[in-house]
Amino acid sequence: MRTVARPSRAGIWNRFSASDPGLLRLMAGLRTVGAVALALAVLGVLGADVAQMVPGATTAMVATFAIKEKQRREQARTLALGLPVAVVAMSLGALLSSHVVAGDVCFIALIFVAVYCRRYGDRGTALGLIGFQVYFISLFLGAGPAALPGLYATLVIAFACSAVARFVLVAETPERVLTRLRKAFRARVAQLVSAQTELLDAAPDGVEDALDDVRLHTARLHESAMMIQNRLEEGTSDSASASLLQRRIADAEIAAERLGLLILTARSAESADTLALHLPHAPLPAPGDRLRAQDETTAILHRDLDALRLLVTRPSSAGDGAGMAQLRNRLLGYRDEENLPRAPAAVQDVFRGIGETARAALGLRLALDGPEDESDDSPETTRSREELDAEDVAIVAEVEQDEPHPRGLDRPTTRAAVQVSVGSALAIVGGELLFPQRWYWAVLTCWVVFLNTSSTGEILVKGYRRLLGTVLGVIAGVALAGVVGDHPWTAFALVLLFIFAMYFTAPVSYALQSFFVTAMLGLLYTVLNTYSSAVLVLRIEETALGAACGVIAAALVLPVPTDRRTDELLATVLTRLGDVSGAAVEQLSGGIALDLLDKARDLDAALDDLRSSTKPLTHPITPWRARRQTARYIVALLETCAYHARSLAATAELVPYSGTVAADPRLKLAGSRISHNIEVLVARVEDDAGDGVAETGPSLASMLEPQEPESPRHDRVTGRVLRHLQRLDEGVIGLARPLGVRISTPDKRASPSGAR
Repeated sequence: MRTVARPSRAGIWNRFSASDPGLLRLMAGLRTVGAVALALAVLGVLGADVAQMVPGATTAMVATFAIKEKQRREQARTLALGLPVAVVAMSLGALLSSHVVAGDVCFIALIFVAVYCRRYGDRGTALGLIGFQVYFISLFLGAGPAALPGLYATLVIAFACSAVARFVLVAETPERVLTRLRKAFRARVAQLVSAQTELLDAAPDGVEDALDDVRLHTARLHESAMMIQNRLEEGTSDSASASLLQRRIADAEIAAERLGLLILTARSAESADTLALHLPHAPLPAPGDRLRAQDETTAILHRDLDALRLLVTRPSSAGDGAGMAQLRNRLLGYRDEENLPRAPAAVQDVFRGIGETARAALGLRLALDGPEDESDDSPETTRSREELDAEDVAIVAEVEQDEPHPRGLDRPTTRAAVQVSVGSALAIVGGELLFPQRWYWAVLTCWVVFLNTSSTGEILVKGYRRLLGTVLGVIAGVALAGVVGDHPWTAFALVLLFIFAMYFTAPVSYALQSFFVTAMLGLLYTVLNTYSSAVLVLRIEETALGAACGVIAAALVLPVPTDRRTDELLATVLTRLGDVSGAAVEQLSGGIALDLLDKARDLDAALDDLRSSTKPLTHPITPWRARRQTARYIVALLETCAYHARSLAATAELVPYSGTVAADPRLKLAGSRISHNIEVLVARVEDDAGDGVAETGPSLASMLEPQEPESPRHDRVTGRVLRHLQRLDEGVIGLARPLGVRISTPDKRASPSGAR
């Protein structure tokens, strides 16, 4: 029984770690709970009353979650600076508590400074957040000048407990975080391979559901890859190691994503469109019979997909043995034509995809775990190692590029500071009219709906989610207040549980976070003997008021309409798509291009920003269904184009030292058409220029037919490069239609397109 249970526990832990890459949410929750619990314990030992425990616990929580810097030294500096900021904020709140107008003006000024400080990076954001939250705590407690000495001591204890929790109890280093992210990436690759196996087995009426699962795990793999790339500089010893790991992560992601497309194609009567991997409910190719459930080839595919999953997840330190070496040799052997089984071409492509994914897994193992025993290597494995070694030599350090920054009111932090200040002023006036003693809840809501938002639509959706979470939290708070009664330590234990849940669920669902916040506040009111159902109902009203004030301020003061914001980000994505594809084609055609994978990473980051900005347009409450469908279609097309651009970039980096991928000058002809079309799309989005025409014509493969039938293999571009270029060309043309760009063909120079 024990031998059966162990793999089960390991599998559960792997699934959990893959759902929380690097355990970042788990550690953030534990760190915050540890700081709060330690503060409560110290204050309890010192005999502090409840009126001190509540601000102590809350300040410890704020001082812990506000700091986002990755280096421990920088975290310590920000924490040290946060204490005087907290003291000043608490002093202002207490001293101005009896001066209504002066207190309100000071609060608005503090809000403006706190938001404006975000321009100074993580430290400015953290100090602004600490200042705002501690001032809010003083309002929540109704603290006066007489209470300041005790509150000062409480602040010192809270910050000390936060430091102990951060640097001792739940100590984190960039290297440790990156190590966990690597493990999570491996787990997510394995999960994607498992989902692809399910796609292989799915019945005809279950293909769509299986493909949805593949899409989900593909998106999660990409999320994990982006998180690793954001941690590379701090978590590796030098820039060369960071570049090497970045390359290996990108290779593994591209190979694993491509394998899913090949499996879908093998299950179909014709080639599957890449868009099927990125757009739910996209038209699927007609089912085919090239793979049968009882076919011997299908059984071999099952065996090799299981072997691939094992190869990905098993670290070298576990000890490979002869069995793992044979497994690796067999999978890498599929990179040679003579080792492919007799099967239709589409099925053979799946085996080739398994071989390429195994090669990417080998590169990932070497980058993460170091050199391996090579005594049992086959010739195919030896060749793969030599290729990987040659790539390692060619890797160069990352080069930072300066980009222009907006100034004045065009700077997002300045604009947000003005908007939040106006919205908070409205919330103060409305809150005073609604209930003078609890008006600060409206200000808090107005503050939080502006956090991490960039457009009016995002603020509206966030306000709606906060209101929903608050309503549900009030219901839970009413129930818990009756259970807790006069047991403060039981209430504090539940508060700790809700704090952990609040920070663990924050990146997943803002509505859930708001639910736990409101339920926790109900418990705190109970502890302070100020609880009543009317107070929690008032919180709903104040939350609705604050959200409304935030939306009004965002819509009327220096507004950033969702359409404008998405257009700006769309233009950025298209520009970076042009940069990646242009640089890749330059190197594939014999030129020199630097930092290809860095450009691909910038493209992915811009696409993630665009995806977030379109959520208001694709949210279920959006009444404009046509716009919702158009936004989803555009984002899916861009994801498809980004996939092919990443693949081209990865292939282009092989040109200088690969024996199978050679430069072909004729590729410039294909690249010029793609570049022209992207420029037309950018002009349309940025300037609303309607005179640009996207060019179409013969397929890129036909444009690049070799001029001499006997042209040697190394003078020709591989079929994979041509396929990626062709799909990228089709994707860019597909974007022209929803963006309202005219499309020309050799037979028809200007055809009208769909409305934007």
